[in-house]
Amino acid sequence: MKILKYEKKYSIFSGEPLPFGATVLNNGVNFAVFSRNATSVTLLLFNNAEDTTPFAELVLDPLQNKTGDVWHIRIQGIKEGVFYLYRVDGPYDPEKGHRFNRYKVLLDPFAKALTDSFVWNLNKSRGYDWNSPDKDLSFSEYDDTGSMPKSIVISDDFDWQGDRPLNFPLRHSIIYETHVSGLTKHKSSNVEQPGTYKGVVEMIPYFKELGITSLELLPIFEFDLNSVNKINPLTNEVLENYWGYDPISFFAPKGRYSSSGGNGNQVIEFKEMVRELHKAGIEVILDVVFNHTGEGSELGPTLSFRGWDNNLYYILSEDKRFYRNYSGCGNTLNCNHPIVRSIIRSCLHYWVIEMHVDGFRFDLGSILGRDQDGKLMENPPILEGIAEDPVLRNTKIIAEAWDAGGAYQVGSFPGGRWAEWNDKFRDDVRSFWRGDEGMVHVLATRLTGSSDLYMKDGRKPFHSINFITSHDGFTLFDLVSYNNKHNEANGEDNRDGSDNNLSYNHGEEGVSHNPKIQSIRRRQAKNLMATLMLSLGTPMILGGDEFLRTQGGNNNAYCQNNEISWYNWDLKNENIENFTFLKKLINFRKRHPAFHRLEFYLGKDSTFNAIPDITWYDRDGNLADWDNMVHCLAYRLDGTEAEINADKDDNDFYLMFNASISDHVFNICSPPVGTSWYRAIDTAMSGEEDIPIFGNEAYLENQDEYVVGAKSVVVLLSIQK
Repeated sequence: MKILKYEKKYSIFSGEPLPFGATVLNNGVNFAVFSRNATSVTLLLFNNAEDTTPFAELVLDPLQNKTGDVWHIRIQGIKEGVFYLYRVDGPYDPEKGHRFNRYKVLLDPFAKALTDSFVWNLNKSRGYDWNSPDKDLSFSEYDDTGSMPKSIVISDDFDWQGDRPLNFPLRHSIIYETHVSGLTKHKSSNVEQPGTYKGVVEMIPYFKELGITSLELLPIFEFDLNSVNKINPLTNEVLENYWGYDPISFFAPKGRYSSSGGNGNQVIEFKEMVRELHKAGIEVILDVVFNHTGEGSELGPTLSFRGWDNNLYYILSEDKRFYRNYSGCGNTLNCNHPIVRSIIRSCLHYWVIEMHVDGFRFDLGSILGRDQDGKLMENPPILEGIAEDPVLRNTKIIAEAWDAGGAYQVGSFPGGRWAEWNDKFRDDVRSFWRGDEGMVHVLATRLTGSSDLYMKDGRKPFHSINFITSHDGFTLFDLVSYNNKHNEANGEDNRDGSDNNLSYNHGEEGVSHNPKIQSIRRRQAKNLMATLMLSLGTPMILGGDEFLRTQGGNNNAYCQNNEISWYNWDLKNENIENFTFLKKLINFRKRHPAFHRLEFYLGKDSTFNAIPDITWYDRDGNLADWDNMVHCLAYRLDGTEAEINADKDDNDFYLMFNASISDHVFNICSPPVGTSWYRAIDTAMSGEEDIPIFGNEAYLENQDEYVVGAKSVVVLLSIQK
């Protein structure tokens, strides 16, 4: 071993190759990191996050400090809280995919925290010239130690107070997608620690009131907030990477979301957040990005993976100087290489075992099904491995079943027990309520769990993650208020974001003071939420939709770390009726197991009570003639215990959907013998009447017909006389 700088109070040993990363043990720290093609690895240790000069600089001996492809060293006398970086030497030969640069400091790919208490300045690390180690330049011209974050040695010790992941069954879950910071960053949030993990904890009473079971958090893996490099042309504001879909370190929670700075405290505060959410009966699901990294294209910065083993970590083009870009973000991780597969699964293990998370949503999940040449595989090892992993057996795994390279696998995502974001549900429900023609039979399929997508390979209705809106696209209020996207603030001349929003402004673009337009928008928001909650499948709500949060028509707010994206909690009081409606609707769904039954409907009577599990009708009360159904649909559900896979009988239900612009009389079939129909939901009504309090459902004086208002949903339930 070559010691460039060292303090004698520390003892040095060869170390162990496993586990990867920096592991605290026996009054010391073991460092281990993988690189197959490196010729030299140097460990740099720092006392403080801001230091540019290390207190120790140790060149690892390939004979003493290397086992196979793993470089390792153990140092006695140091402990958690030490900051560190590496320098890695090896061939710089882009035509063969190698981009080693001995002048470049690198992060540990297995670091559990990075310094993030300062504004990252990685511009010096960007650009093709910087990534080329020109031997004519001096070391001082290359040295970027002061502009890079540092890895931090973290101990896994934490008082979990007996906590374990909750792992609710998907069929009983109601997911709330939100952003850790944006949830409480707005001044109206009135929390003590806005924009932080602690701020999320302060919101627990609100989540309990609303009734959701699971938080799905936008990416919290460490990323560079300043990577956008754009200006808002409307305000001259510097735009930031708000969403965080550019990970730099898969094991490290975002430091900026810590209330006390990103010097390791983020790990404790993340664990505290999970523990307190679990105490309240709320799961934590992470939106994870394993499809690419924040190093971008060949012009991007060298931060970690590129400098450790570029041709192994990434899918390269035939000309290995360039990257295959199935992510739309400049590079694609080589997910099915055995080493990368191992790292991904180790990462998932870490977040489940040490951080107690309950599930993962995999961004651009189809990329995880591509081989080392970028081709889609029939049975991708990483997807099957995750599905069959014994540690992850009870963990939710949810795929965004497409990518930016043209793959689209909704309904056919490989790997076994994967659930999927069902964008067909989103689009078809939007189209039906917008009033598009020919959508009635399609809506029927979406209401009943999308059997066309999930039944053929043995999956269940709950494998469909149903949603109307998500972070990517319009909010619910914008969906009913804008015909077109308005992304001018993103600095891309409104070219970014989808043009296929299936939205309708109901007569006026954006903000309207017309009472009629305001009224129909609120009703349509109720209709969309009612359809979501009354459908088989696992519902996901976009945070803030319950009180009609708006982004001003911006459907791609990835770079808007400001009031465009932040939750304005004053809107809750403004739109209290919609908030209360969704709260009651969630409780209604939870109370009635008929709406989260385990199996698909068959249209047959399997309980010998002469009532099929589901029966479809037109508005005249005739059996559905799908070729002649226009804008209106009705159906009856048998709530018998055996039909709905519950431990007791539920009510029977009669549901009516009217997407036309006119009121219609619906003829109703007879309720079960000894019962009568009561009105449980009517979105055309307001106040307490839209969903009466449980036990106060309204008896129907006329049991044969019901006037369903234009653009509304009605649910009747059978109650014994």
